[in-house]
Amino acid sequence: MRVFLIAGELSGDKLGAALMRGLKSRLPDVEFRGVAGPLMQAEGMASLFDMTELSIMGIVEVLPKYFALKRRIRETAQAALDWKADVVISIDSPDFCLRVAKILKAQSNIPTVHYVAPSVWAWREGRGPKMAKVIDHVLALLPFEPPLMQKSGMTCDFVGHPIVAEPKATQDEADAFRASHGLSSETPLILALPGSRRGEVSRLGGIFGAALAQAVKEIPKARVVLPIAPGVRNLVRELVEGWDISPPVILLETDSSAAGQAEKRAAFAAADIALAASGTVSLELAHARTPMVIAYDMNWLSRKMIARLLKVDTVTLVNLVSERRDVPEFLGENCRPENIAPALVDLWKSPQSQLASMEITMERLGEGGEDPGARAAESVIVALAP
Repeated sequence: MRVFLIAGELSGDKLGAALMRGLKSRLPDVEFRGVAGPLMQAEGMASLFDMTELSIMGIVEVLPKYFALKRRIRETAQAALDWKADVVISIDSPDFCLRVAKILKAQSNIPTVHYVAPSVWAWREGRGPKMAKVIDHVLALLPFEPPLMQKSGMTCDFVGHPIVAEPKATQDEADAFRASHGLSSETPLILALPGSRRGEVSRLGGIFGAALAQAVKEIPKARVVLPIAPGVRNLVRELVEGWDISPPVILLETDSSAAGQAEKRAAFAAADIALAASGTVSLELAHARTPMVIAYDMNWLSRKMIARLLKVDTVTLVNLVSERRDVPEFLGENCRPENIAPALVDLWKSPQSQLASMEITMERLGEGGEDPGARAAESVIVALAP
């Protein structure tokens, strides 16, 4: 089987890699082509171009890249057509992926699968019916999404979130991480996660730095650790140099290697609390049982436009899946250091409610069940069956 995959972000790269493993275990002769990140490439797939070209978020942020993205859309669709793919599986990044699918539907009968249901429960409800015109089958990460996709005219399976199958650092590994950085078991450790895209890191870097500087003054002997996402190393280092935090922030050079991922997991497990940009990282923190405060801001125009369309009172997945509101979040105009810092201090003092929400979330996402990548692969195979 020829499977053409498209991933546009680091989170999509994780989903794609898990799906590839699941497909390889069921279909020994499966072949892969498309757009991939480092994890998918490690599974044996060459990428048409650098996936980071698609890692753009925000309406205004896309405008300078519009014509380059249009060209990549055409190139990607043509590559799938030329290869005569048996199925095209797009992973998240709907603004790019669904445009590719539209071209494919106009020129072929190649089945299309989209991995990650659009958040129609959050905003832009009309995306479901539009998506159904170009997508045949959906792989959903959240248990409440299949009925919404089916209502729009697509088949859909809840396959769980791959985060539940990812390894966790042991307590020994967390202790070793602390020891390697000269931290005792009693030292409060705050994890800083300002994002993986250049745009969001640039916007959030100063806000996070100021919030953390205030928080560490209220948390005795606290330290801050920041794992640096690939692609933003120099930018993060420059930003952190301007942070008024003492002792200095511990910077981790993480990458997709086994050692890099192991150190990142150890940092998550060793941390007492985290300040993170909004996104799927909230599930990584829930998986590690690391209590968090979420903060995010966008370009002013993007912020105003999205705020008008938003249908829910929270964007944090832990809050949504658990159906509780224990993760504090500061978005848009509320993403300010003077708001964020007290929430970090309060969370450090009393994390119990949030830890309970994390337990509920991970259970509902499939923790302890069949590997989500395997479930996704089976869903694709069944959907393609005659």
